[in-house]
Amino acid sequence: MEILIVLGIFFLILFAIAAFFIGDYNNLVSLRNKVENAWSQIDVQLKRRHDLIPNLIETVKGYMNHERETLEAVIKARQQAVNISGDFANKAQIENMLSQTLKSLFAVSERYPDLKANQNFLSLKEELVSTENKISFARQFFNDTVLKLNNKVEMFPSNLIAKMFSFDKKEFFEIDEPKEREVPKVQF
Repeated sequence: MEILIVLGIFFLILFAIAAFFIGDYNNLVSLRNKVENAWSQIDVQLKRRHDLIPNLIETVKGYMNHERETLEAVIKARQQAVNISGDFANKAQIENMLSQTLKSLFAVSERYPDLKANQNFLSLKEELVSTENKISFARQFFNDTVLKLNNKVEMFPSNLIAKMFSFDKKEFFEIDEPKEREVPKVQF
């Protein structure tokens, strides 16, 4: 009778350990998939932005004959963003550069009152601003999800399972431009 109790306890402990490992492994898989999904959500918004830019450029071209360099910088940055492949860090760097060129385009457009009043320009600008907001929210969600995965990959005891099954830390979608980190100056 005692041997049955000892065997029962042994199998119960073995079952508990197996359940823990299975649960932890499934949690790591879930987090990895959430990171990939979060990145694809960013990618969807980036594609939307890439599709809007040519229309914006065409609208702006007629008004901004003297601002050829700004237009060419936006076109070049968009082309690099569309053609980039590879890891999150490379894509994030190129997309940050595209964001900077778009900001400079909008800043230059302030010099052209007719352009600022053009309904097509205003509509495209509003679409891009809305898309930029969606990209910002998607980046935040991505970084939150990466944080959860990275914590799980590094913290004991799930780090043992992560190492056994080759779960790696992911990189955050970070700002590369030091100017973007500065606090804006407000002047009245």
